[in-house]
Amino acid sequence: MFDKAIQFLKDHKEIALATSEGNFPKLRIFQIMKQEGHVLYFATSAKKAVYRELRQNPNVEILAYADNISVRCSGMVNFNVEDDVKRWIYDHNPVLPRLYTSYDQMEYFCLPIAEMD
Repeated sequence: MFDKAIQFLKDHKEIALATSEGNFPKLRIFQIMKQEGHVLYFATSAKKAVYRELRQNPNVEILAYADNISVRCSGMVNFNVEDDVKRWIYDHNPVLPRLYTSYDQMEYFCLPIAEMD
């Protein structure tokens, strides 16, 4: 079942990402930029509220949904992303170069999946 869920995430990169700010939940659509086994990688701007929220509380939950199938995962994000992974994400996502002139203008984080259903 775990392998099917991992494959579902590979096939459905647009997910809902839940963070929190104080006692208030925050939900937004994000894109999985890279996946290595059970670790998901993302990118954002340090100027966005989501970056501040993740720094204050790294506990998140994500939800992928399509065709009446859903995969929900949770865990604790971290910002320890290797430079070669950052470059790969930037080089393999056509939207990022339109928004940022260099890969190092963004913040990258990963989510090692702790729980999944």
